[in-house]
Amino acid sequence: MNILKIVVGGIVAVIVLFAAVGLLLPAQIGFERSISLKAKPEVVYGYLNGFKHFNEWSPWAGLDPNTQYTVTGPETGVGAKQAWTSEDPNVGSGSQEIIAVTPNESIQIRLEFAGSTAENISTQTIAPEGEGSRLTWRMDSALGMSPVNRWFGFFLLEKFVGPDYEKGLAALKTKVEALPAPLPAPTETEATPVQPPA
Repeated sequence: MNILKIVVGGIVAVIVLFAAVGLLLPAQIGFERSISLKAKPEVVYGYLNGFKHFNEWSPWAGLDPNTQYTVTGPETGVGAKQAWTSEDPNVGSGSQEIIAVTPNESIQIRLEFAGSTAENISTQTIAPEGEGSRLTWRMDSALGMSPVNRWFGFFLLEKFVGPDYEKGLAALKTKVEALPAPLPAPTETEATPVQPPA
């Protein structure tokens, strides 16, 4: 009986320690990956704005061919939304919705995952770089008061998701660099006044 009490007491102590340390970990966590693209910012922005092309480069699209996708809201801009449902635990269910855009510069997306209380924001930032662009893909998570969220976020989030971001950016590079560049805007020339006949 004493051995049982010691075992139970030890388990309780570990749980309490786990929770206490978890609450001392950061409540906010973030990481990012970036890549150079031989494509103008307006080309990259046009490709990323909305979810029409998302599964062409998404690192998660091929994990479960039976995943069901639903797109709602406008095709581009704020309110565009994609939801997914999968029986594969590596995919799960959730949604992503564009919540802010700055044309040719950035797209901000709110991510929600079934069973998770964390608040996640994904930001794609496009900056001119030489004749092309640099795209930075960032994830910021508000982990709340859950010790489990904080342990996972601090020690595992970037380890698990960072390689997916790198894979997705590599696929995106192939796609956008194959797109036609936009036609240059016509230049305005000053009209030459017509001289009246002598």
